[in-house]
Amino acid sequence: MGIKTPVIPGRGLLTGLKVTFTTMLKTLFLPKKHLLTEMYPTERFTLEPRSRGVIALDQDACTSCMLCARNCPDWCIYIEGHKEEKPPSKPGGRPRQRAVLDRFDIDYALCMYCGICVEVCPFDALFWSPEFEYSETSMGEMLHAKDRLQDWLQTVPDAPALEN
Repeated sequence: MGIKTPVIPGRGLLTGLKVTFTTMLKTLFLPKKHLLTEMYPTERFTLEPRSRGVIALDQDACTSCMLCARNCPDWCIYIEGHKEEKPPSKPGGRPRQRAVLDRFDIDYALCMYCGICVEVCPFDALFWSPEFEYSETSMGEMLHAKDRLQDWLQTVPDAPALEN
């Protein structure tokens, strides 16, 4: 049989207080660049260039092909569209069919931010935006329509330059 070490009551509490006290001293005496804590609402931090926030939609580029909705593992994308006949571009040509997007909704209560929809889109209609502050007060408001997704398109950063 082995020798039992005596159990000191409150040992965990003392260890926690030690961590708290050393962190407090670091906060008071170290320069700001060494701190891990950021005072979020008042001080905004800079996001990484390829950070994922919310999915932005370019309505003009979307052709309602449904590839994003079919490949979504969570089934959180809802698309409806119809085809309209456009006049021929040249005289004597035949009329063209153009897909028109009626509905494009993403339910962020279901989305797991995997990015499959962005990568699978052949027309570059979906983009990652770094915006992450889009919380809602009720679960039903997490279903964002195409107009709101279009608004986030302005926050999408430019693509990084290609290396030579």
